[in-house]
Amino acid sequence: MSSLSTHVLDTMHGRPAAGVAVRLTGPGGVLFEGETNADGRCPGMPPLEPGRYRLDFAAGDYFRAAGVALPDPPFLDLVGIDFGIADAGHYHVPLLVSPFSYSTYRGS
Repeated sequence: MSSLSTHVLDTMHGRPAAGVAVRLTGPGGVLFEGETNADGRCPGMPPLEPGRYRLDFAAGDYFRAAGVALPDPPFLDLVGIDFGIADAGHYHVPLLVSPFSYSTYRGS
């Protein structure tokens, strides 16, 4: 089994992104739904077996709630990150996001 964590950082405002809706899907469907806390983290992710997974982040809703005027439709609304777990261990999938760009990597 592997553990999973995520951290969302708002690069537009230079702060953790609190209140971002997060969904984890994998084999069998939805495995987790939650929201980032004040530090931009999403505790409570379930242990995972090797396989293919997807994290979806409601970035458009977050920026709208922060008072950012977005075009309709927004350039980024739902940011999805597809990733794989091959070996047991800890997987950290951070998201650095603004209304017009995002970046991710395998963290520690």
